[in-house]
Order: sequence, then C-alpha cells, then structure tokens
Amino acid sequence: MSRTPDARARDTQTKQIQENITNVEKHFGDLCQLFAAYVRKTARLRDKADLLVKEVGLYADTETPNLKCGLKNFADQLAQIQDYRQAEVERLEVKVIEPLKAYGNIVKTKREDMKQTQTARNREAKQMQQLERMRQRNPSDRQIISQAESELQRATMEATRTTRQLEETIDDFEKQKIRDIKKILGEFVTVEMAFHAKALEIYTTAYQHIQNVDEEGDLEVFRNSLHPPDYQSRLEIVHANSKLSLNRTGTSMSKSGTMQSRTSSRQRKRDDEEDDEEEEDDEDDLEEVTDDEH
Repeated sequence: MSRTPDARARDTQTKQIQENITNVEKHFGDLCQLFAAYVRKTARLRDKADLLVKEVGLYADTETPNLKCGLKNFADQLAQIQDYRQAEVERLEVKVIEPLKAYGNIVKTKREDMKQTQTARNREAKQMQQLERMRQRNPSDRQIISQAESELQRATMEATRTTRQLEETIDDFEKQKIRDIKKILGEFVTVEMAFHAKALEIYTTAYQHIQNVDEEGDLEVFRNSLHPPDYQSRLEIVHANSKLSLNRTGTSMSKSGTMQSRTSSRQRKRDDEEDDEEEEDDEDDLEEVTDDEH
C-alpha cells in the first residue's frame, strides 16, 4: 500500500512521541520509587535516633551530676534533630514524591491523546485502502471512487487535526516535564540543605554540651561516694576518741606519778618522825640510867 509523504511523516512523529512518553513514564516511575525508598530510610533513621535519645536519657539518670546534665542536654539536642528530620520526611513526601507520583496520571492522559490520534490515522489508512481497492475493481465507476476519495479526505483532515492537537499537547507536556523535574529536584536539594544546615547547628550545640562536662567535679563526687559522710563521721569520732584516750592515759600517768611522789614524801616524813621518836626514847633511857648510877 502506498502512503502519502504526510502520512509517513505523521507515523514517524507519532513513534517519536510515543517513545518520549514511554521514557518519561519509566524514569519518573523509577525516580518516584527510589525517592520513596529514600524517605522510608530517613523515617527509619528517625525512629532509630529516637531510641538512641531514650537510651542516652536512661543512662544519664545513673550518672554523676555534671555528666548527667551534659547527657540530658545532648539527648535534648539529638531529639530536636529528629523533629527536623520528621519535617524533612513530610516535606519530601509533599514536594518530591507526590509530584512524581502525579506523572502516572499525566502519562495516562497523554496516552489517551495518542490513542485518539492513532485512531484517526488508522481511519485514514483504512479509507486509503478502500479507495485503492475501488480503483482496482471499478476503475470506471467515478461516483464510487469520488465518494471514497471524499471519505479519505475527511479521514485525512481528521488525522491532521488530531495530529496537530497531539503536537500541541505533547509540546505542553515536554515543557511541563522540564519545569517539573527542575522543581522536584530543586525542592529535594532545598529540603535536604535546610535539614542539614539546622542539624549542623544543633549538632554543634550538642557537641559543646558534652564537652563542657566538668570531669574533675564528677570525679570528686564519685570519690566522695566511695566514702559517704557517715563513714567520715565515724572515722573522725574514732580519731577523736583515740586522741582523747591518749590524753587521758597521759593525764592518769601524770597524776599517778604525782600521787606516788606525794605518798613517798609522806612515807619518808613518817619514817623521819619515827626515827626522831626513837632517838628521843633512846635519850630518855640514857638519862634514866645516868640518874640511877648517881
């Protein structure tokens, strides 16, 4: 069958448009799936980070005051980052995934437009075949041939009209596709930059909180915990009692020495008095003997 140059050009054009639509359908679909997987991973990371925040808080409750405060502040900053990560997830869903997902319906609409155009072209091809058969079977029947030529002309006009509409709609589709992919990827980068910029700020604060923990202060608290106040008090009492006992022992020994000294003095005094009395008695006895002799 012989096709007119215009018909062959339209066929080539239709094939190219169909390939373009198929290409967008495939790659936009793949991008949508991969971005959706990216968002799900981000949401799971958020959930894991929430568990990490909880664990840091539980650990902080068991630690010394300065470290506890540092860990609590660190956990608060980490929790704040997860709030921004949640906002990141929600924005990516709205600004990236939904527009890509919408291309499923857009591509479906364009395929319907192509289907209408293809139907018109098939009608044109069918009318052309009928005209060729009539010319071969009834070359002298001008009325039938003329009628077939009119039908072909109407089919060609319809095919031309639908092709022109398809060209316009595909041109709009191509413009929209370029604008949309630029906007979608731009939104992705903007959302990610906003999150990471804020996360960097908060991570910096979290780092400062944990680095500002007073190590010496906590070590002092820990060391004191090994020797509680009641233990110190008992130890001081023992030391005081030991010192008092030593003082009392010294005093007792001093008093005992003094008493012994005093006792010895009194004993010596009594012995001296007894010696004097004995001497007086001896002198009296001597006088009595002398008197008797006289």
